[in-house]
Amino acid sequence: MSFKDLNLLFERAQSGKVMKIVIAAAEDGEVLEAVKQASSEGIVDAVLVGDPNKISEVAKSRNIDVSSFEVIPATNDEEAAMKAVQAVSSGKGDLLMKGFIKTSTLLKAVLNKEWGLRTGNLLSHLFLFEVPRLGKVIGLTDGGLNTYPGLQEKVAIVNNAVSCYHALGVDTPKVAALAAVEVVNPDMPCTLDAAALVQMNRRNQIKGCIIDGPLALDNALSVEAAKHKGIVSEVAGSPDILLVPDIEAGNLLGKVILFMANGAGAGVVLGAKVPVVLTSRGDTARTKALSIALGAVLAKN
Repeated sequence: MSFKDLNLLFERAQSGKVMKIVIAAAEDGEVLEAVKQASSEGIVDAVLVGDPNKISEVAKSRNIDVSSFEVIPATNDEEAAMKAVQAVSSGKGDLLMKGFIKTSTLLKAVLNKEWGLRTGNLLSHLFLFEVPRLGKVIGLTDGGLNTYPGLQEKVAIVNNAVSCYHALGVDTPKVAALAAVEVVNPDMPCTLDAAALVQMNRRNQIKGCIIDGPLALDNALSVEAAKHKGIVSEVAGSPDILLVPDIEAGNLLGKVILFMANGAGAGVVLGAKVPVVLTSRGDTARTKALSIALGAVLAKN
């Protein structure tokens, strides 16, 4: 089973209790637009952490009423990250969101040993993309956090993404381990990692999914391309998750989908005590709203 569009996230997020989202550095127009939408649809209530005057100014410029949201004052990004994470770790919030703040600043607070959201698991980023041409939602990991993961890290990245898909109702997601080529080449370490992941999956060291690779992007997404290369695979042509070899490939591919292919997306960090809604500061309000919905669904699970 897979799903065709990201509207499923709004539908799933509206069931059950309203989740509390805490936003670090909430002085961001697109973030406030997204929170407004998610709040109006009964998905979340919000705690805004940041400069109260700036939050008010940004909200007023967008004609957004934030009077119903709690505001926690913070004078700089580091304080905003600390107070937002502490609010969540103390039980005041169900999920965390990045506002107008660097990812590294927020994640440093998330990983704080005293009051952070560490679990011992590797943190990884998953972006779900709605691509009209493909006619389905496809996941991309990890284009946002882990720079050059080795085999051990890739196992954790796959496990995080698979757990997310299980929470969304996809029992056995198909994972395509991407490379520039579809053959194992000792000079290309990512192809060796892909082959190892396939074998680990076959021997139940990685469960709950089907993995194939190495696969180049064309034969991962296209049945015709796979047939042309003589590839026989349960994954080729119909993957649910694209596992990229490194952050550069993932970042480029993700931005091509969003900015050149008119795609929409939803991004979260997995592996912490709660979902961390993490999008680029340049992403649209719709992408941020979809990300909030995804985070809310995962928080319920």
